[in-house]
Amino acid sequence: MQDTVRVAVDAMGGDNAPLEIVKGAVEAVNEKDGIKVFLVGVKDAVEAELAKYSYDKSRIEVVPASEIIINNESPTLAIRRKKDSSIVVALNLVKRGEADAFVSAGSTGAVLVGAQAIAGRIKGVERPPLAPLIPTTKGCSLLVDCGANVDARPSHLIQFAKMGSIYMENVMGIKNPRVAIVNIGAEEEKGNQLVKETYPLLKECKDINFVGNIEAREIPNGGADVIVCEAFVGNVILKLYEGVAGALVGVIKKGLVSTLKSKIGALLCKSALKETLKQFDLSAYGGAPMLGLNGLVVKTHGSSKSVEIKNSILQCITFKEQKINEKIKANIAKNEE
Repeated sequence: MQDTVRVAVDAMGGDNAPLEIVKGAVEAVNEKDGIKVFLVGVKDAVEAELAKYSYDKSRIEVVPASEIIINNESPTLAIRRKKDSSIVVALNLVKRGEADAFVSAGSTGAVLVGAQAIAGRIKGVERPPLAPLIPTTKGCSLLVDCGANVDARPSHLIQFAKMGSIYMENVMGIKNPRVAIVNIGAEEEKGNQLVKETYPLLKECKDINFVGNIEAREIPNGGADVIVCEAFVGNVILKLYEGVAGALVGVIKKGLVSTLKSKIGALLCKSALKETLKQFDLSAYGGAPMLGLNGLVVKTHGSSKSVEIKNSILQCITFKEQKINEKIKANIAKNEE
């Protein structure tokens, strides 16, 4: 089992834990070989959920953790005090090399703090960003950062661009990915102080394909493969994406059943419409990897259902197979010389 990817999963994190978390883990091992899951959480609760399913018992292991970190706790204090929480226990598996990756739908703050304090940053990485894949009309783009570093500096954004490029080229197979920085206009002189300072530095980077500014309206059209911004802007973009997508689906469904004619039309186009809307389903891409850490940390939505948990686990396979961390280390080391 040398090539097996070992993933520690926070079984107690999120709105639907442990029910959907356990279900997603079972779906992952049943769908794909070469993966082992450590379900970390309250032993009795996790085992009760596991008892509902059929799966290879050698590929899912329950790791006991008696405490749970909830969203309204101080992340720093919770990580420090709750040593037997599912987040801390799972991250320690990564730190000790017993797991290759960690997946959680739990407290974002606790995951971010714990990941840096326990797993640690790759040497030379200033700020690890959260980088989710978001759907576009041309496939998908990587939004980096979407929530980890609200007060970023130009040097942070440069590293985001480099790490994002490595991820998109090696995980998503996009050669020479286009990198753009989020701005309020296409002109180089536009933007706030952070963007104005970062733009010329990105232009000078020889190891990325920088294509300039990108306005928010061009993101869904696939205007760039790697979209760079600080976390406040990135989180607003991500949440607006989710909100608009949900609202549009609701409006379309309502319109399709408003009259007898529309109901007949809906029956005729149901399968095609379902397939088309699937392209903009955020859950299909799994969670947001936190780039630049020793080991992989993937943060999924707090409301994640089993499909997103499953896809978050499965994305860890490609991350390890393509040696993303090793490539980030080499890139950072090269630029420090």
